[in-house]
Amino acid sequence: MKKQKTLSILAATVALGSVLAGCGGGQSTAPAQNSGGGSATPAPQQSSGGGSGATEKLVIAVVGPMSGQYSDYGSTAKAGAEYALKEKQEAFKQLGFDVQLLAQDDQADPKQGVAVAQMLISNADVVGVVGHATTGASITAAAQYDQEKLAMVSPSATGSDLTEQGKKIVHRICARDDQQGSKAAVYAKNQLGIKSAFIMHDKAAYGQGLADEVKKQFEADGVQILGYEGVTAGEKDYSAIINQILATKPEMIYFGGYYSDAGIIVKQAREKGFKGVFMGGDGYDSADLVKIAGAENANNVVFTSTVGDVGATEEGKKWITDFESSTGNKVGIFTSFGYDSMGVMLNGLEEAIKANGGKKPSREQVLDAVHKTKDYKGKFVNVTFNEKGDNEFASVYVYKYENGQKVYIGEAK
Repeated sequence: MKKQKTLSILAATVALGSVLAGCGGGQSTAPAQNSGGGSATPAPQQSSGGGSGATEKLVIAVVGPMSGQYSDYGSTAKAGAEYALKEKQEAFKQLGFDVQLLAQDDQADPKQGVAVAQMLISNADVVGVVGHATTGASITAAAQYDQEKLAMVSPSATGSDLTEQGKKIVHRICARDDQQGSKAAVYAKNQLGIKSAFIMHDKAAYGQGLADEVKKQFEADGVQILGYEGVTAGEKDYSAIINQILATKPEMIYFGGYYSDAGIIVKQAREKGFKGVFMGGDGYDSADLVKIAGAENANNVVFTSTVGDVGATEEGKKWITDFESSTGNKVGIFTSFGYDSMGVMLNGLEEAIKANGGKKPSREQVLDAVHKTKDYKGKFVNVTFNEKGDNEFASVYVYKYENGQKVYIGEAK
């Protein structure tokens, strides 16, 4: 636990960061980089929205990895959340509130997640959190938010354990790993004809949780599991485990983990002659996987995702055009779900304001409103939270890499 002195310094840092950032008038900028290399004290980043003397400030925090090897997840979710907030800021000003965004970098690190959560809790203006983006940091942060009734809505934390701990503050709009893993295994058997597989994971909450679910479903369906091993994330040479895998001659290698490690594993296995299928979860959804593995090596890499094809409809294509022209950013892996997660949070905030007679609601009032979300019509996913905080409308989709491009296959069945 942090000493009280440290918490006081952190609180002051956030307050100052919010004031300075509010002067930015809501302009979109690249996320600030944490030069501390994993320091336990995260640096505040920009707020969105300009202040007004006639309005009362409320803050929605957006938290995820904004720097480091997993920054795609946090930065794309933040971009979508920021866009959603900008669309609604004027309406909230009509209610008497200047709703601002405060982005924080947890570096996908569970310890950093705690530090960020404590910082946000100490900021009285923060009434909700969009995030965290990864499972490990979400679980540790949730324990802090729960003490203060501060609601969180994650766009992308899929670990099943997250919503199994009885914390009312926890919500997510994406599918769980027990959905994603089991559907991946069923798809591999029924659509890809896989009869044998070697399963790997990165020993982290997300990767191992996903691998466990795939293993469980394969066992139930009679797919032969030739091995199940954990590896250390961040390594540069996986030759030893790859040699072990190739000796078993699997039809498929399933790796539960993120694109940075998956790209290396794919590249090294292909160089050693593996021509079968690689499969993983939404952690593979990054153009950097192709860059690391090489376009040819990435062929026949299949992955599941909790996010469907944003550009599959004319409405979606128009949204992409509007988003990119307005922000100067490209739509990334969690842009759409960052957008809808912020939409859910803002809907809950608006309901809480109305229920409180137009006055500033407490964190618990916002939590109650968010938790009661039912039949919310998001741009990309509808949302109804069950008692655990899982979205009853969440689905799983399948993609593959082909000639260096991500190709949408369809809903996993």
